[in-house]
Amino acid sequence: MSRHAADHGRDLRPGPAATREQSETVIIGGGQAGLAVGHHLARLGRPFVILDANRRIGDSWRRRWDSLRLFTPARYDGLPGMPFPASAFSYPTKDEVADYLEAYAAAFDLPIRSGVHVDRLSRDGEGYLLVAGDRLFQAGHVVVATGAYQRPRIPAFAADLDPGILQLDPNRYRNPSQLPEGGVLVVGAGNSGAEIAFEVSRTHPTWLSGPDTGHIPVRTGSRWDRLLTPPFWWFASRVLTVQTPIGRKVRPKALTTTAPLERVRPKELAAAAVERVPRTVGARDGAPLLEDGRAMQVATVMWCTGLRPDFSFIDLPVLDDNGAPAHHRGVVESQPGLYFLGLWFLSAFTSSLLGGVGHDAEHIAETIASRHFNGRPLTAQPATSRDTESHRLHR
Repeated sequence: MSRHAADHGRDLRPGPAATREQSETVIIGGGQAGLAVGHHLARLGRPFVILDANRRIGDSWRRRWDSLRLFTPARYDGLPGMPFPASAFSYPTKDEVADYLEAYAAAFDLPIRSGVHVDRLSRDGEGYLLVAGDRLFQAGHVVVATGAYQRPRIPAFAADLDPGILQLDPNRYRNPSQLPEGGVLVVGAGNSGAEIAFEVSRTHPTWLSGPDTGHIPVRTGSRWDRLLTPPFWWFASRVLTVQTPIGRKVRPKALTTTAPLERVRPKELAAAAVERVPRTVGARDGAPLLEDGRAMQVATVMWCTGLRPDFSFIDLPVLDDNGAPAHHRGVVESQPGLYFLGLWFLSAFTSSLLGGVGHDAEHIAETIASRHFNGRPLTAQPATSRDTESHRLHR
C-alpha cells in the first residue's frame, strides 16, 4: 500500500478486473505543463498518453475565483506552437486561459484521458506502474505535471476556530456573494490575499493579516509596464536559471519569498477601507488570534497562505522532508524515467508560468526521446471499447 493509501485509509491495490494499458510515456496532468510536454513528444514522434483528473481540459482554471486574471500579458501566455489568442498586452481571465488550454489540446489532437485520477505511482521492474481506480498503466517514462499550486497551506490551528466561522481558501472562493454577513479576515498578504481582500471589502468589513510584501514599481498594464516587461521576461527566463551563477544564487530565496503585490497596491487597499493587521498566529476561544494578542470576531476566514504541489500519490523515494522532489531541470536521476514539470523555478524563474513552461517541456521531451526503455522504445497499445468514457480531444 502506498503512503497515499495509508494517509486516507483506502487500499489502492487494483482489483482482479482492472484494465491494463501500456505506453512509452504517461503524463500525469492535462494542464499547461502536461500539454506542453505532450506537444513536444508528438513533434518528436514519441508515443504517450495524458491522464487528467478533470472532466474537461482547463477545469482547474475554471474553478478558480471569478475575477482572477493573469499577471503576465497575453504576449507571454502562449504554449509552444500556439500564441495566446488575445491582444499582446491584455491580461487574460481565468476562463480565457481554460478555453485556450482546451483549444490547444484539440488543435494538436493530443491523446488525453479525461476523468482519470492517478491514485498511485510506483516502480514496476525497470519501468513504472500507475493505478487509477480499476485501471493500470505501465510506462517506461512518467512525467508528473500535476501543477505547482494544488493544496492550500492551512495552519493546524484552523481546526480550533469556531465551527460557525466560514473558512475558505483560493481554491474554494468564487465571489463575495458566497460569504455570510459579517467581517472577513484574509490571512496572507500576498497577491491572492490582497486581490481577494480588495474585492470582498466592497460588501464586507475586511482585515488583511500579514506583513507588507511591497509592490512592483510600475502599475500593471501601464506604459512603463509595457516597456519594461519584455526585457524583464528575457532576464527572468534566460538569465535567472539553474544554469547561471546568478540564477542558482537567487533560486533558494525565490522559492521561499512572497512575491510583491502587482495589481492591487497598498494605497488602493487603504482607500477600500481594508485594515492591515499583524500575522494570525493561533486561535483563542474559537476566534482567530493575531500576533498582537487581538482575537478577531469575524464571520469568515480566508486562508491565502499559499498553495503547494500534491505528490501524495507518489510511492517512490524522491521527495525531501518538505515534500519537494529531488531533480535537476525536472529530471530525477535517482529514478530513471521519472520527470517533474511545471513547478515554481524548476529550471528558471518562469518555469511555472504559461509562457515559461515550454522550455522545460522541450528539455524533458528531448530527454525522453534520447532514452530507451529496456533497450527499445515501448509502443502504446490502442484503447479498447472499455475505455469509451476516456477519449481523445479532437479538432
